[in-house]
Amino acid sequence: MDVMDAGSSQNRELLSVDEVAGYLGVGPVTIYRWCREERLPCMKIGRVWRIRRQALEDFLERSEQSFTLAGRLRSFLEIPDNILSITQDIELMHRLDVAFFGVGESRGGTMIKYHSEPGGSLEELRAELEKYGLAVSRLEGEGRLRFVEEKGPPGSRVDMLRRLIEEEGGNEHSVWVDFDWEERIDFETAIEQQRDLADLVQDSRLVVNTSLLERALDGWSGAALRRAQVLHSGTIWLSGTGMAMSRVSPPVF
Repeated sequence: MDVMDAGSSQNRELLSVDEVAGYLGVGPVTIYRWCREERLPCMKIGRVWRIRRQALEDFLERSEQSFTLAGRLRSFLEIPDNILSITQDIELMHRLDVAFFGVGESRGGTMIKYHSEPGGSLEELRAELEKYGLAVSRLEGEGRLRFVEEKGPPGSRVDMLRRLIEEEGGNEHSVWVDFDWEERIDFETAIEQQRDLADLVQDSRLVVNTSLLERALDGWSGAALRRAQVLHSGTIWLSGTGMAMSRVSPPVF
């Protein structure tokens, strides 16, 4: 939630009551009440109340119910991170995208959604994300959210992300990137690309989510699925009946 546009790094970490109220969709009186009740830690600088960004993040984490999608992702995602998410259908994929970007927004990150025209028009994608709760117009207007069409040759995502890192050079904030699994290339090429992505993410401020529809797994063997999973730091499975999240641990010899 990068609502402080100017000033020093320290000032950007201090949010006003009006900024926090606007972000949460409540009135300033509610924020003052939470501060007086010590539910939301605040500080008074002169006659003005300020809330630290981390205090707001901690407050949201405590307040969100653990069974909500955003609440569970908030406690699961790390910086940096490289996630493989597998969803039952396109609706759940969009819901997961919205929750993923919601966590990125609350952590002050920049959000980038890569898309391709064969998967549907950009306006349709914007509408779907808006439908499930992402404030697309506002975030685009603030320069926090970008949609980037994948026009390069298949398998060029690592080069795209390297250019992105260069563009964001010196930026202290995280960058939250969402891809769909690249079906334009064969499995072995896709696996090699994901391996290179994992190496790139490791020493960065990137959080990368690669989404995959469950039906695409029909042509995969069990061994192929395991190979894909262990190339990512974590895996999310989301269906209409439940959600499972797991982390990959380093091998112990």
